[in-house]
Amino acid sequence: MRAVIQRVTRAIVVVEGKIVSEIAEGLLVLLGIEDADTGDDINWLSKKIVNLRIFNDADGVMNRSVLDQEGDVIVVSQFTLHAQTKKGNRPSYIKASKPDFAIPTYERFVAQMELDLGKEVGTGIFGADMKVELLNDGPVTIIIDTKNRE
Repeated sequence: MRAVIQRVTRAIVVVEGKIVSEIAEGLLVLLGIEDADTGDDINWLSKKIVNLRIFNDADGVMNRSVLDQEGDVIVVSQFTLHAQTKKGNRPSYIKASKPDFAIPTYERFVAQMELDLGKEVGTGIFGADMKVELLNDGPVTIIIDTKNRE
């Protein structure tokens, strides 16, 4: 799994002109899934994200998590995070999972995030043409790959 985590002051996901998710302060998580992803990846990544200390404390130091902030989260599936660009100019998405694997894995990840966060998590609509609007706070953007746990 690959995730791009953005600290936001607001984020909105729109499909066919309708808002499907909207949050104020929190995290927008773009999630890429590959066939090698397991339940361990889901659990590890969810816990890592909700506990990332990327929100400022009273002294202006990034010392608080989205859990500490009681912030909200939106998770949007994004297969393009697994783009391979080594050859040519057209990205290959061969590593990105097909819907039959990706959809249930995405749904399990969202459910795990809700457990770890203790509240509902916003989502996009898998496979839809989504418009994602965000105001990145900082900007703070973190990239995590469960296959490279640094």
